Amino acid sequence: MFDETKTGLDAVEGGPQLSGKSTDSSSGKMDDPDGHPSVIALFSQFGDAVSGHRVFAAGTQHVVWIDSARNLEILRWLREQQDHQYDMISDITAVDYGAGRPIEVVYQLFSTVHKRALRVRCELPLNGLEIDSIVELWSAANWLEREVYDLFGVTFRKHPDLRRILMPHDYEEGHPLRKDFPLRGRFSRAEQTRRALDQSVEHSYIAEEMDLGRDPQQATPIIGTKDRDE
Repeated sequence: MFDETKTGLDAVEGGPQLSGKSTDSSSGKMDDPDGHPSVIALFSQFGDAVSGHRVFAAGTQHVVWIDSARNLEILRWLREQQDHQYDMISDITAVDYGAGRPIEVVYQLFSTVHKRALRVRCELPLNGLEIDSIVELWSAANWLEREVYDLFGVTFRKHPDLRRILMPHDYEEGHPLRKDFPLRGRFSRAEQTRRALDQSVEHSYIAEEMDLGRDPQQATPIIGTKDRDE
């Protein structure tokens, strides 16, 4: 929910206004961790490296903020500890609240063993948009981290193949989901289209990616080249 006393963009400038029981902490983000075993265990195991906890969606979505310098360590613990076993990562995204505030990297975890979800967030200052990759923990994080890198400019250290995934490989206009990115882009729609059409498929995808879904017994022509003249 947002501040109902404000209207328009003023209502969202400060980010979401949280509902439900809460008390202030040094980070300004703290709810009672009772009811979620993983949240209680995180505070006990990692202390000050867990800086906050909030509850959303009528108590069904627990969110914790952790030290970005220890993200790999803490997420590994959540995956490997038998009492938690978050074996699935369903999403990695980021949030830019604008006005010079930190960008948050967001991990959405789920344990198929314990039927339990947890959202983990890390704050990154605008002059230090780097964080360790977690591809070694969940292979599904590969393309998700590439998307955050492409659209928000966050660098994932030790990522095996960190490059753009949605925008052209040589896109130089910045990161489109950042608040400082112009709503209309930095070039006209016609120019953006022209540049996109000029791109070679090989520049954006490796050979293994281009072969996904194709019959291995068939040749692997680039889209439209085999039957163009038939």
